[in-house]
Amino acid sequence: MDAPAWTELSAWLELIWLTIKTDVLTWAAAAQLGAALVALVVACLIGIPLRRKLLAWRSDEALHAGLRRLARVTRAVSIPLLWLVLQWLAVAAAAGLDQPRRVLTIVVSLLTAWVIIRFASGLLTNPVVARLIALVAWTIAALSILGLLGPISSALDQAAFTLGLLRISALTITKGLITLGLLLWAAIALGKLLEGQVRSIESLTPSVQVLIVKLVKILLVTIAIVAGLSAVGIDLTAFAVFSGAIGVGIGFGLQKVVSNFVSGIILLLDRSIKPGDVIAIGETYGSINSLNARFASVITRDGTEHLIPNETLITEPVENWTFTDRQVRISLPFGVSYNADPRAAIAIAEAAGDSNERILAAPPPRCLLKGFGDSAVDLELRAWIRDPQNGVSNVKSELLLAIWDGLKEAGIEIPFPQRDLHIRSAVPVPVAGSQAEKKS
Repeated sequence: MDAPAWTELSAWLELIWLTIKTDVLTWAAAAQLGAALVALVVACLIGIPLRRKLLAWRSDEALHAGLRRLARVTRAVSIPLLWLVLQWLAVAAAAGLDQPRRVLTIVVSLLTAWVIIRFASGLLTNPVVARLIALVAWTIAALSILGLLGPISSALDQAAFTLGLLRISALTITKGLITLGLLLWAAIALGKLLEGQVRSIESLTPSVQVLIVKLVKILLVTIAIVAGLSAVGIDLTAFAVFSGAIGVGIGFGLQKVVSNFVSGIILLLDRSIKPGDVIAIGETYGSINSLNARFASVITRDGTEHLIPNETLITEPVENWTFTDRQVRISLPFGVSYNADPRAAIAIAEAAGDSNERILAAPPPRCLLKGFGDSAVDLELRAWIRDPQNGVSNVKSELLLAIWDGLKEAGIEIPFPQRDLHIRSAVPVPVAGSQAEKKS
């Protein structure tokens, strides 16, 4: 190794030793380390009964799944979280007494990063987002330990520009993105938790439940955005300059979105359709799975999920089979031969309706004679069901098969269209013979 390189290495080692001797091998550092250990012991003593309580909550099936998951994750980090709170108190006390707190600050930085990472990995289902949060947390902790967080923050704050009365810097953007991300995630998670609680209230109708959930989610997201902007020091009145242009942009660019959103609110208020209703609109027939801010989800009998815009449900005719009553009448026309007894055919059809478990007993199934057709005596079976969401064509098929079996067993013919040709008078047709026959 040449002399300049050895000199540089020696200087670097000396700096490390000086830092260790100054910041680590001191009575102040030992006292801070002892305070950290005492805080750990206290956190363990407090955390033992807390972990038992969280274990009971995690196993309680009466609680919402989100609350049970939160209890599981909180139990896993309960002791480090209590330790972190006690460390913050120790740092505040050291700052108030004007005592050294370098070691305490390092412990706080490491604990904060570790708790955030454990919470993110336990609560977030997206592994990419969880890794991104872990990277950001460890980066901030490392910069804080090395004493570089302050200088880097100052450098980011210097990279700024002014937009009207609003000063925007790289630091503001960074803080805003992190704060908004955390607050929006918390608002969405809290919204899902409250949604489960609202849907468990059986006294509320499905449409009222959806309306309450939507309003709560909008309110939580709005509060998160306002709180996030205010937390980074952005004066919301500065956006008043751009409110007119933003309003025009929303009016033209988001016209359909706003229309669908308002239509969804109207549908929930007038309760014309609600989750669970069986509707038919255009060529789509199925049950409403959910009502969303922009569309309604309709699942057909073949399992296809149609996303119908709310505006379409307002402006186009909709058949709601379960609007006031879930009872639906089905009609089955059929015919029997003129040689058969129509009263016997009527009794067979009504018996087929009585034997089907989906057909209501009150009102009972009725079979009527509708007319005398060209080839058959026209009959029609009318019956009522209360579960159209389970299908109408399938119960019609079952009834037709039962009628077929009953008529076959009774020897009653089901005619088909036919034509009889009657010749009223015979007309002689001359037949010309060949030339040879004529000569002979």
